[in-house]
Amino acid sequence: MSDTTPPPQDFAATVEQLESIVERLESGELSLEDALTAFEQGVRLTRDAQQRLDNAELKVRALSEDSEGRLNVAPFAGPDDPKDAAEDESKETPPW
Repeated sequence: MSDTTPPPQDFAATVEQLESIVERLESGELSLEDALTAFEQGVRLTRDAQQRLDNAELKVRALSEDSEGRLNVAPFAGPDDPKDAAEDESKETPPW
C-alpha cells in the first residue's frame, strides 16, 4: 500500500495528524481495511515524530556539552534581571 499523504512539514503537524488518526480510530466508524490503513499511517507518523525528537535531543546535547562531554548547566536569565543572573552564577550547579 502506498501512502499518498505527503510527509508533514513540522513536528506540530505530525502531532496534529496523529491526533486526527486517533480520533478516527476511536470513533469506531472505520471499516477494518480503513482502520488498518489509518493505523499504518499512525505508525509511520509516530516513527517520524520519534526521529525528530531524537534529532532534537542530540542537537541540544551537542550545544550543551563542554569539550569534555559534560553538560554545561547555566541558569536562564530573565531579560529584565541581569543582576539576578549574576547572583545565580555564584550558586551551586545542579548535579545533572
